[in-house]
Amino acid sequence: MDEGAAGHPPILRSKHHAAPSVFTPESLLREARRQKQLGSGAVPEICILDPDGDMVRHLLATARARKHPGWACYHTDLYAFEVDGHEVGIVGCVVGAAFAVLVAEELFASGCRFLLSVTSAGQILPTQAPPYFIVIDRALRDEGTSYHYLPPADYSQADAGLVRLGREALGEAGIAVQVGASWTTDAPFRETAEAVNAAMNAGVLAVEMEAAALYAFAAARGRPVLCFAHVTNQMGRIEGDFEKGLADGAEESLKVISLAARRWRQLGRPASAASDGGPNGPRPRPERARTAGS
Repeated sequence: MDEGAAGHPPILRSKHHAAPSVFTPESLLREARRQKQLGSGAVPEICILDPDGDMVRHLLATARARKHPGWACYHTDLYAFEVDGHEVGIVGCVVGAAFAVLVAEELFASGCRFLLSVTSAGQILPTQAPPYFIVIDRALRDEGTSYHYLPPADYSQADAGLVRLGREALGEAGIAVQVGASWTTDAPFRETAEAVNAAMNAGVLAVEMEAAALYAFAAARGRPVLCFAHVTNQMGRIEGDFEKGLADGAEESLKVISLAARRWRQLGRPASAASDGGPNGPRPRPERARTAGS
């Protein structure tokens, strides 16, 4: 390996962002379906990443979700539940940038058309007392995965139309929501005072672990992805922290998801503004089995 390539660390070397990947989610899923003896049915068109797993646990505890039979991923289970008579998919405990994007790639390769993420986040700027929601419009790239999808830059940017969709959907329902930047980290237990102060001085609202990578993937692939931060804590700096609300915040988070999903359908299922689809996309969608209300 060339250790002296302009003084860059390996993560910034030999990244040909316009080149297709040799390994694709389609090839992985093909082999998973073969081994698991699964058909090629599609996942729901709207899917959710639930890094904390609170929504999934609540849906299962209240008998509102069932395991989706066609999900071939080796690493996760996909559950299906209904929102306004439409089936929605949800994957729990997808924590961290690399894992979130791995699952996002497989979801879109399996028929997903709009991906939402609601992640628990730590407060940086003390704008109000937790818990509350943020529509993340850009995410500081302090993780590794985004650099495999986009050239270096400070932030991954959300699709402006989807940010507006999220803000308006929640605002019209009377849910107080902020719009702004998050800081995506791979190392939550290395959130030093200096790093927190730097994020605060940059106007960052909260810290989380997925958004920068998901938005880089979305931009590179031309996929519609919208990330919400559920600010639930002050990074353990006070007693009684991490209180999320009723049912560990699951009901409020599900309401946010339902409002965003409804608005996306009302607007005619808009795609991301980035439409070239990147070197490996857009890809053909699997056939979707029709269900009641779809």
